[in-house]
Amino acid sequence: MRDNHANRWLILAIISSALFLIVMDMTILYTALPTLTHDLRASASEKLWIVNAYGLVVAGLLLGTGTLGDRLGHKRLFVAGLVVFGLASLSAAFSVTPALLIASRALLAVGAAMMMPATLSILRLVFIDDSERAMAIGLWAAVASGGAAFGPVLGGVLLEHFWWGSVFLINVPIVLVALALAVWLIPAQAGNPDRKWDMTGSLLVMAGLIGLAYAIKELGKPVPSFQDMLIAAVIGSVFMTLFVRRQRRSTEPMLDFAIFRHPGFGVAVLSALVASIALMGMELVYMQRLQLVLDMSPLEAGIFILPLPLASFISGPLAGRWLPRIGSRKMLTGSLFVSGLGMAGCMLFYDAPMLPQLVILFVLGLGLGAAMTAASSTIMDKAPPDRAGMAASIEEVSYELGGAIGVTLMGSILSAVYDAVLELPADLPAGHLVRDSLDEALRTAETMSPEAAGNLLNLARGAFDQGYAAVMGSCAALLLLVAVTVWRRYGRGAGQ
Repeated sequence: MRDNHANRWLILAIISSALFLIVMDMTILYTALPTLTHDLRASASEKLWIVNAYGLVVAGLLLGTGTLGDRLGHKRLFVAGLVVFGLASLSAAFSVTPALLIASRALLAVGAAMMMPATLSILRLVFIDDSERAMAIGLWAAVASGGAAFGPVLGGVLLEHFWWGSVFLINVPIVLVALALAVWLIPAQAGNPDRKWDMTGSLLVMAGLIGLAYAIKELGKPVPSFQDMLIAAVIGSVFMTLFVRRQRRSTEPMLDFAIFRHPGFGVAVLSALVASIALMGMELVYMQRLQLVLDMSPLEAGIFILPLPLASFISGPLAGRWLPRIGSRKMLTGSLFVSGLGMAGCMLFYDAPMLPQLVILFVLGLGLGAAMTAASSTIMDKAPPDRAGMAASIEEVSYELGGAIGVTLMGSILSAVYDAVLELPADLPAGHLVRDSLDEALRTAETMSPEAAGNLLNLARGAFDQGYAAVMGSCAALLLLVAVTVWRRYGRGAGQ
């Protein structure tokens, strides 16, 4: 029998590579978004669904797939998830319409949801030494936070040499290598066929999230349909209510709400959620501004934002090491506060010289990396031992749901402010969709005379900058508000 514990660090590398793909696919698309929006002629609403289909489906399925892993065995589900993820990556890379790309992103999410809960479960199985397991979880958390921040950088490098589909195609060789090594090295663990899998509950929460997201997106349109928004909000609320009622009545719930009563657990989940909202929402808008307003190439934009993921990779492991000495309360509050200051800097100094902007991005990365690592460790530490698997699923859902909320909310704020402040010249061609997005303004300008196009783009880019400032200000306010909330609500006992 192969000594699986002797291969534990290689197994960590395998599951970390899969985790890196999962979290990176939340953000790698940000760099490619202007290009694929142009090539596929996607509307502003379709553009947000292309990004958000992934996060919403992952968040809806994670709790259920965690239980399914207990039932079938985590290795089996992890390997199957790799296969689904690889096939979906191929489909996304060669999509020819926005609808096909949205569907491919949803399938990518299914594969990600199958793999993600298994990563922590496998890690806990192969690392039997407590100190080594703590280090492994710290590295896992660093990959989770740094991978999301690194996505736009890799996207920029790929788009410098290849078409936008390469941001998906890059997944395939990594999946093939990870698949071969996973089948060979990861120990098989028998599942528990008596463990119930609540597929209905998974579908309820996913439908609820999609309905609420649709309502928010509708509100951010240039000409929103308040009837459609209300219908979507009601449908989403009904499905979420049914999900909560089902969980409260279940003898083996996917989500036991009593776990949030444990001191420190709830505020750690809130910290993870808000850190992810801020990171994903900020990167979505920031990368578009670099390319659409400042006219950077995808590679230039990726290099420009590089201080953010670098700082996140540095601060994640350091936060994990210092957490036992400093305590969760101080670490969470301090890192959220630093993140809020960094986000405020992005709002106030977006026209500053390059060096101050790079310093601000580095500070923001330090704060967000530390916050996400501290939140992950606290969630796992504060959960009761018999709820460790559920805590891991909640931790992962908080990041994926936060990303989906960040894209939905901040994308809608950007669209709403852009439309509200944009002043259009009188000589626009008939049938234009300039108010829909800056992408549409750029497409419309291609059909106009140089002088008229220049006037239109100055107005559209100015309106986008005001929307950008509104997004950064919203993220900063949210981070600082939660920092205060964590400080006031967290228990003050020993080791807190």
